[in-house]
Amino acid sequence: MTDTKILAVDDSPTMRRIIVNTLKRAGYTDVIEASDGRDALEKLNTDRINLVITDWNMPQMDGLTLVKALRSSDEFKQLPILMITTRSVREDIVKALKAGVNNYIVKPFSPETLRAKIQEVLGD
Repeated sequence: MTDTKILAVDDSPTMRRIIVNTLKRAGYTDVIEASDGRDALEKLNTDRINLVITDWNMPQMDGLTLVKALRSSDEFKQLPILMITTRSVREDIVKALKAGVNNYIVKPFSPETLRAKIQEVLGD
């Protein structure tokens, strides 16, 4: 767990802090933050990331566009992606899964839910 490097992507500094703190309590201490999809792509090209946790609604590049960009890249097509968003309608969940997210969490979420979804995605 501790050697898993996670990229947390959300335009809200408060939500990033919540995600980072929740991850740390779950034993994931190596977390990098990005403020949108473009920022995430830059960090993915400089760091070896094991899991991306991304919001959907962000300026510059939204989470769905980020997911599609990662899935179209040979380097990142197998990278586990967990989407955490307020978008809870079935069509949005299906759209995200079709784009290539490995799992989906609707905000607000509990630390237990986040931990369980990460374990599912990473196979821990």
